[in-house]
Amino acid sequence: MFAWLRRRKVVNEQRRLERLHLQLLEQARDLQRNGDIQGFAAKTAEAAAVEQQLDAVLLGLGQGTAPNDANRRG
Repeated sequence: MFAWLRRRKVVNEQRRLERLHLQLLEQARDLQRNGDIQGFAAKTAEAAAVEQQLDAVLLGLGQGTAPNDANRRG
């Protein structure tokens, strides 16, 4: 009966993780441009962890892998 509510919660979580992932990648880019390679590596690792969480959320929705997954690993 409340499946739509659960789905909405999952979709909101997906959007939150996507925004966080993009923010972390932008921060990593800025660190790299400023010459802070260790900071860049740390932010990139954080972004990868968020990406794994996002993939898990997408798998929970039954959507398989993320649409850009083939581009990232190929």
